[in-house]
Amino acid sequence: MVLASLAILLTLAGYATLCAISPFGACRKCDAAGIRQARKGIKLCRRCHGQRYRLRAGRRLLNASRTVHRNGTR
Repeated sequence: MVLASLAILLTLAGYATLCAISPFGACRKCDAAGIRQARKGIKLCRRCHGQRYRLRAGRRLLNASRTVHRNGTR
């Protein structure tokens, strides 16, 4: 039980470090191309809006918590 808890904590710490070092990840919908093949031609990817990278979920959570804290302490 202790070993499983330690593994989970190490995984979370590693993901938090990854989000701090590299907040953006490659878009999985367009394979980091920024464009997609559509029936009528080529279109920009809807998820990344042609930017090829998206904000990681952990970084989005960190940004939201910072905003809540900043607004709550004013």
